[in-house]
Amino acid sequence: MTRTRSTATPVTATAPSRTGDAEMSAAVPSPANTAGHLRRLYFIRFVFAAAWAGTFAAIGSKIDAGSVTLLILYPVFDVAAAVFDARSTRDRALYVNIAISAAAAIGLAAAAAYDIPAVLRTWGAWAIVAGLVQLFVALKRRSALGGQWAMILSGGISVIAGGGFFGQAHSATSMKVIAGYAALGGLFFLISAARLLRQGSQNKLAEVR
Repeated sequence: MTRTRSTATPVTATAPSRTGDAEMSAAVPSPANTAGHLRRLYFIRFVFAAAWAGTFAAIGSKIDAGSVTLLILYPVFDVAAAVFDARSTRDRALYVNIAISAAAAIGLAAAAAYDIPAVLRTWGAWAIVAGLVQLFVALKRRSALGGQWAMILSGGISVIAGGGFFGQAHSATSMKVIAGYAALGGLFFLISAARLLRQGSQNKLAEVR
């Protein structure tokens, strides 16, 4: 009887695939990429706020088609900016800001059907809540990115300004005060963009050295 020798095929151990790890790493933006996205976004927001403030200062003394359009446009633009920010930085806290600004656009459209005091109270409520969200996001980003002190200050001023809108709403005969609020917010966006640009240049210089 012939005995057949069986030969075992050696099994080669393979390293676990790192595709999943690579995908997870790609899904989390690096601080450098996040800073780049924020610089561009902050600059765009500055340009929009400056143009909006200048236009509203000219026509915001009464409620008409032009002023109402601008009132609604401002929070709508804020929604678009927050969507871009959230997609770029994967910051879920910004979805709260998206919901708040969307509600503000609807609320301002409804308030404009009543009178100027109603518009100022609605804008004031939005300024307070949005300022608190901005404070939270800026404080969270400060340790990773830096260059957030202007956004922290802007969020705090937004809360204070919102309370001021409530205080003067009962006797207000014009909405032009909102233009000043938008202009100041735009200035803080410009400062933040410049600060992030400067910090990015310093980081690159340090890497070269």
